[in-house]
Amino acid sequence: MTARAAPAPARGVVARILPRSAVDGPGNRAVVFLQGCDFDCLYCHNPETRALCVHCGECAPACPSGALTARPAAGPERPFGLEVAWDATRCVDCGACVAACRRDSSPKAVAMSAEEVVASLGRQRAFLSGITVSGGECGLQPAFLESLLVASRAAGLPGLVDTNGSTDYAALPALVEAAEGFMLDVKAWDEDEHRALTGASNRAVIANLRFLAAAGKLYEVRTVVVPGSFDAERTVREVSRALVDSGSAARYKLIRFRPQGVRARWRGLPVPDDDTMAALAALARAEGVREVVVV
Repeated sequence: MTARAAPAPARGVVARILPRSAVDGPGNRAVVFLQGCDFDCLYCHNPETRALCVHCGECAPACPSGALTARPAAGPERPFGLEVAWDATRCVDCGACVAACRRDSSPKAVAMSAEEVVASLGRQRAFLSGITVSGGECGLQPAFLESLLVASRAAGLPGLVDTNGSTDYAALPALVEAAEGFMLDVKAWDEDEHRALTGASNRAVIANLRFLAAAGKLYEVRTVVVPGSFDAERTVREVSRALVDSGSAARYKLIRFRPQGVRARWRGLPVPDDDTMAALAALARAEGVREVVVV
C-alpha cells in the first residue's frame, strides 16, 4: 500500500506582525494582522487590510525607497499581467503604497505558515504573554487561524482571536478549543443599522456573541460609538443583557470613534463627548456587566 503524503501545512496571508502591544489583550502581546475582510466599516482604522492585492502595479511608482517592483507575470491570478514584489529590506514603512491603492489593499501582505509566524517573533518571545490574531478579519482564514493558535500555544504563547464575528465559530470546535479567548466586535444591534455601518448582516455576530459567551470563551466585547450612526443605547443594553444572561465575565469595551487612520471620506464622522460615553458605560453597569472599559 502506498503511503499517503502528509497534508501541506496551512498558510495564511499575513498583513503585518506587530511585535508588541499592551492594548490588544492582557499583558504584552504580539499582534498578527491577517489580510482580507468581509465588512466595509465606515470607520475602519485598518482599511489597507480589507482586500487582497490584485497586483495592478499602481503602488510601485509611489514607493519613494524603491521597495516595490512590478514585474511581468502570467496566469489567471494575475489579471493585470504583473506581479508586485516587496523588498522588506528597503521599505521605510512610509505608507505611500497604501495611500496609492484604490482597493483598500497592501502589496506587503505575505503568505506564511504558523511556524514561520511564531519563529518571526524571535528572542522577544520570552517577554510576551501571548499573541492576538486580528485583521482584516482573521476568521476568513479558519484553517490557518487554527494552526496558528495551536502552534503559538505549543510555544507557550496563548492566542486571542480578534474578530468581527462573521465566521460561524460554533461550527469550528477545534479552533475554539485552541483559542485562549475571543475579542468580538458588536458594531450595532439593529440589522439595518449594522448593514449601513458595515455593508453586512449582523446575524452571525449576535449568534457568536451568545455562543462564545455561553462557552466561556469570550474575553471582551467591543462597540465603537459613532453618534447618529446607530442606536448606541439599544446596542449597549442588548449586548449587556446577552452577557449577563449567559453568566459571562467578559468585559465590555466602549470605544470612542477617532478619525485617525480612517479613510478620508469618513473622517468627518462625529466624535462622542465624555457625557455620552459615561452614560453608555453606566447603562452597561446597570444591566449587570461586571467590567466596563471606556477608551
